[in-house]
Amino acid sequence: MKGRVLKLSAPRRLVCDLMRFSVSVPRVTVQRRMNLGTLLDTRDASEPRPSWTAIFLKGYALLAAETPELRRAYIKFPWPRLYEYPSNVASVAHERDYEGERAVLLSRIKEPEQRSILELDRLIEAARSRPIEEIKEFRQALKFAGMPAILRRPLMWLGLNIGRQRANHFGTFQLSVYSGLGAESLNPLSPLTTLFNYGRIDKSGFVDVRIHYDHRVMDGANVARALVRFEAILNETVSGEVTRLAGTGRRDPANDQQR
Repeated sequence: MKGRVLKLSAPRRLVCDLMRFSVSVPRVTVQRRMNLGTLLDTRDASEPRPSWTAIFLKGYALLAAETPELRRAYIKFPWPRLYEYPSNVASVAHERDYEGERAVLLSRIKEPEQRSILELDRLIEAARSRPIEEIKEFRQALKFAGMPAILRRPLMWLGLNIGRQRANHFGTFQLSVYSGLGAESLNPLSPLTTLFNYGRIDKSGFVDVRIHYDHRVMDGANVARALVRFEAILNETVSGEVTRLAGTGRRDPANDQQR
């Protein structure tokens, strides 16, 4: 039987280029099962109810703000060294429909640690719902994907290996999560120092949270301690912010518990 040849679309070219640089990163995963029962109850009582994506993003940004290793990157130009950023730039993966294809595109949020959870929620929702051509990062990425590979790949290498520019083009950490689809990513690839994700949150508030990290930048013990601190930040600082959103009534969380 004879198959058919499919031309690589712009989104697929973007993924191919990112994977080209991601596979060379010595990535290791550390997982912690967290008890977020306090935060779960607080969120259920809040109105408006923030998404879990915004909640975890705010918590991780606060964690990275106080943990210098999470704001560092291994760069190669003009010689191998570590570069530490003064603040965070979050890279958030979104699945969007583009010309009849489901495409993964990345939006960036500068200094998420300085933003409220509701503001983060609005930015995430905008990236998920606004027309692709209205999102600057999406528009630039698809335009970049239209360039010949002989230009794209050297430019991407430079973007990843010039310290001051790397965060502007790619971010300092990435969030990619599928728990809303009932699945979990166990070995995601990214050229960034850390990528974090989480699984489904059960009715008692237990959830598996993972940090996938570049072993050239830090070691596993650092990440294990960071996950302990991450749990505390979610149940204390982040839960406190969500508490201030609490309204008078409670809603059934069954429909959007994993949102």
